[in-house]
Order: sequence, then structure tokens, then C-alpha cells
Amino acid sequence: MARVVGTDPGTSSLDLLLLVDGVSTDQVRLTPTALRDDPSILTATLARWAPLDLVAGPSGYGLPLVRGEDFTPDDLELMSLVHPDERGDDLGVLGFRSWVRAFVASGLPVVFLPGLIHLPTVPAHRKVNAIDLGTPDKLSAAALALRFDAAERGGLGASTFALVEVGSAFSAVLVVTEGRLVDASAGTRGPIGLRSGGVWDGEAAYWRGPLSKNDLFRGGLADLGSDGPEAYRESLTKHVAALQAVTPFERIYVSGAGVERPDVAALTFEALSRFGTVIPLPSLPGAWVKHAAQGAALLADGLAGGPNADLVDSLRLREASGRVLDWLRPPPGAPLTS
Repeated sequence: MARVVGTDPGTSSLDLLLLVDGVSTDQVRLTPTALRDDPSILTATLARWAPLDLVAGPSGYGLPLVRGEDFTPDDLELMSLVHPDERGDDLGVLGFRSWVRAFVASGLPVVFLPGLIHLPTVPAHRKVNAIDLGTPDKLSAAALALRFDAAERGGLGASTFALVEVGSAFSAVLVVTEGRLVDASAGTRGPIGLRSGGVWDGEAAYWRGPLSKNDLFRGGLADLGSDGPEAYRESLTKHVAALQAVTPFERIYVSGAGVERPDVAALTFEALSRFGTVIPLPSLPGAWVKHAAQGAALLADGLAGGPNADLVDSLRLREASGRVLDWLRPPPGAPLTS
């Protein structure tokens, strides 16, 4: 009987879900303020759920299934990708680096999940000059969608669909073909999000440089005023159309904190309706934490030999490899640490 925890370190909260033999048993949502005021609350929660067979820790941009005991300072830099002169500032996901350190220091069996760029199922030519093809939280939400879709289709290999994930900052579109993740438009390479402006204009980046990490969290729906709704809807339409032209799909699952807003949900479903059947992503029975935490728990369960081992095998998680910077051309010359 596997006892595992899935996590989702979002911009608004750290969500955790306990699964016992594949069943949701307990869950908690911790805000950055609560964690800052009482750093012990995280380890206290995990201790209350002990014994644990595996914890899918907060993974940032992703690592190829690195265990807590093998975690290095370079791994932390690869997961967070913050320049040395900005470390210690309130950037990106608040508290992320301290959360990771707390998980590693807990002594629990922690594993850090890959992003799409680490997966062998994404063709090499789609990785060129990319870092974010879908972070581990987006991969986890897709794993949850795959679990539900496969139940309707009669098996993981019969599942072909897209997932649109509208987070509290970034948007992503991920494509699953026959039970495997094969393509995505995500993060600063993806559609406009609630806070992110989506795809960057290289000339704009040059002119505004040097950029801060926080610049990646600007230019989205929250900053665009009266132009925002149409820009968001049309951006999502273009990204889904492009992905569908390369890898066809007929079903689109929708998830994320963003679509809890009625106005954003309406824009999202309007943009997607022309491409196929649009389905709000369900939650596991009894679970209310974010979909990414639920999917991460399923993957932790599978990695621990639980009922979702087939999900891990279908996604080929154990074959994940490389670093998020490996596909930049020319390769970066600056060291990760200084």
C-alpha cells in the first residue's frame, strides 16, 4: 500500500495531497505568508502524514527524477533559473527555493519531477532553443487528465487530447498522443496568461533589458486593460490551432486557477470551442487542491509501485534525462553558480 504526497508550488499557494493506495486521504493548502510566518508548518504537515513512501517535491522547471539524497546546489539553480544578483528577492513563485530546501532537509523520500523538455516522447526538434515546454506542474495536470481520459477511452494508449492549463500567472497548452506527451506551448513560449504576456518579442526583450525574473510575470491579462480580453482569447486560439495542425486532437481538457474566474472561463471556452469537445478537468474523488498537486500525487504513487504505475510507464518518466538548458543554441556559457 503506497503512501505518497503530491505537491504544486504555485504563485498563490503550496498545495499538498496525500494518496494512500491511490485514494485521496488528506490535503492542505499553505500560503507563502503562512510558510514565511511559520516555516515548520510544512515539515509538521508531512510528519503528520508519515510514514511516506515517496513525496513528489516542488520541481520548478524540472529535473530528471532526482532524489532528495542526490540533490545538489546546481539542481536548485536549474529548477529556479534565477540570476545570482537577484537571489533573495521576491521573484517568480514566492518562497520556492526555501520550500525546496525544506523538502530536501526533511529526510523524507523526495523526488523532483521532470518537465516536458526532459521527456524522450517530445521530439528533439521541438526542444531546440526552448527551456519551458511545460513545467512539472503542467506535466502533472496532464497526467491527471490522462488518467481520466484513459478511463473513458479504454486504455492509456487510446488517449489523444490537449490540456489547456490557465494558471494564476502562466498559460499552457499540452498535447498527449496515444498516452504520451509530445508537444506544448507553455510559459513565456505559450499563450497570454493572467500575469504573463506569453510569447516574447526578442526585440522587446533586447530593448527592455536587462530583464528581471519578475518581467516574465508581467504583460498578461492583468496588465492589458481593455485590450486584454481580446488579446487573451486570440492568443489562446492561435496556439491551440498551431498545435492541432501539427498533432491532431479532438478533446480539450481545461484546468487551472485562472478558469475559476467566470470572465476568464468564458474567454477560454469561447476560444477553444471551434477545435473540438471542451471538458473541464475533473478532480480525484474527495480532492479540492489544485489539479497539478493531484497529478503529482498520481505520479508519486506510480513511481512508488502503486496503482498508477501504468501512468508513469506510459509517460516514460523513468527515461527523463538532461538539463533544461541543454537545448539552447548556441549553448549558454555562464555558470549556474557563482
